[in-house]
Amino acid sequence: MFSGGLPAWKKGGNYVYSSPKYLVNSRKTETPVVVIDVRSQAKAAKGHIPGAVSFTTAQLKKAKKQFPSVKAAPVVIYSDNMKAAKAAFKTIRKWGYKNTSIMVGGITGWTQAGNKLVSGQLASKIVYVPKPVKGSIAANDFKAIASNMPADAVILDVRDATEVAGGMIKGAIHIPTQEVGARLSEIPRGKKVVIHCRTGIRASMAYQTLKEKGFDAYFLNAKISINPDGSFKIDS
Repeated sequence: MFSGGLPAWKKGGNYVYSSPKYLVNSRKTETPVVVIDVRSQAKAAKGHIPGAVSFTTAQLKKAKKQFPSVKAAPVVIYSDNMKAAKAAFKTIRKWGYKNTSIMVGGITGWTQAGNKLVSGQLASKIVYVPKPVKGSIAANDFKAIASNMPADAVILDVRDATEVAGGMIKGAIHIPTQEVGARLSEIPRGKKVVIHCRTGIRASMAYQTLKEKGFDAYFLNAKISINPDGSFKIDS
């Protein structure tokens, strides 16, 4: 998952990392993710992550027009060379794709986590089609629940402590994404659990964790900013 203190960390121009599990969970929730393999095409053809697109770092610099028009599109980069992955990260971030990350462990991390590779020629063109995500809740429905806090629902805020310090929806439960699995007893069963983070990415990961444990869970797949008084604004 993304490392802690994410918003400030991103603004500082620092590298952002994601785990193989993040990509696996994104596919379970049918969340579109652009996956970029920056190894040589010969290496990539011998074994790559399903759905990955092949660009060496040199090719990537000329591929800007192929990237989604939606700047919020999640982009995951992997390689067998951290220097190459970091170079690709810098290039894509300069283009305005703030949800770009480097996969921890690269291709080795993917296989060590028990995931499979496929062989053959990779695609050289990106296909990104935003669509309603499984488990997501409409912004208006989220607003209704967050504003009224009905007895049969609860808001789960999975942002980091530094983010929550700037404001939190009144009545919400706060459990950072990486702690959700270990703190299930703090989340009421028998209620609709509506999850949010800042952009929807970490919320989708927490959603997958709760669904696997039998919770009636949903998540906000949108950007949300929260004021110190608990008021909030959602950007689709």
